[in-house]
Amino acid sequence: MPLRIDVLTIFPGMLKGFVSESILRRAIAMGAVDIHAVDLRDFAHDARGTLDDKPYGGGAGMLMKPEPLFEAIESLRQPNTRVIVMTPQGQPFRQETARRLAGEEHLLFVCGHYEGIDERVLESLADEQLSIGDYVLTNGALPAAVIIDSVTRLLPGVLGGGSEATAKESFSNGLLEQAQYTRPPVYRGKGVPEVLLNGDHARMEQWRQNQMIDRTARHRPDLIQH
Repeated sequence: MPLRIDVLTIFPGMLKGFVSESILRRAIAMGAVDIHAVDLRDFAHDARGTLDDKPYGGGAGMLMKPEPLFEAIESLRQPNTRVIVMTPQGQPFRQETARRLAGEEHLLFVCGHYEGIDERVLESLADEQLSIGDYVLTNGALPAAVIIDSVTRLLPGVLGGGSEATAKESFSNGLLEQAQYTRPPVYRGKGVPEVLLNGDHARMEQWRQNQMIDRTARHRPDLIQH
């Protein structure tokens, strides 16, 4: 059975090009994943498709109303569904999160907009809340797309190289990947490290490990401290 992914959003058109290109397109064609964009406006209660209202207590912006979200989520949710709300206040999305979600059967991404979502939706229906970084975007469809890409590429057979294709990527072992090179051996005066050319696999593996530690310490010391 493919991993089913539903994306509940005001902007379903944002996902059309995303799912029709590259790895996502191949994953869908091979039956590894089944992705559907669901228009939240289909669950609005008036002809104008109203989904937001002013927050109680005042404050800037508009909040997404609870009624359409409750009805949409409840209509899509199954016993095996994991409901994920995209919000800047969510837990940081990491590679281990992607691996965990790749083992689910049905993911339902709820994409916020405006100033946020009525808290009762989060309290009653969300299994988890995720964020892709400490910044704010106009809506949750783009962050959901990022997570879908990260999860889908981990599904069996999608990358073609089996588990080895992702085993030594950045973050898979808590470190960044080492520097990598391809032909030609010298380009514009810069050469490929000799250790990668001599055929000594033990030395190459040690070089890679040292590279990963060094690059992580220089570029992402927080990963080592973590």
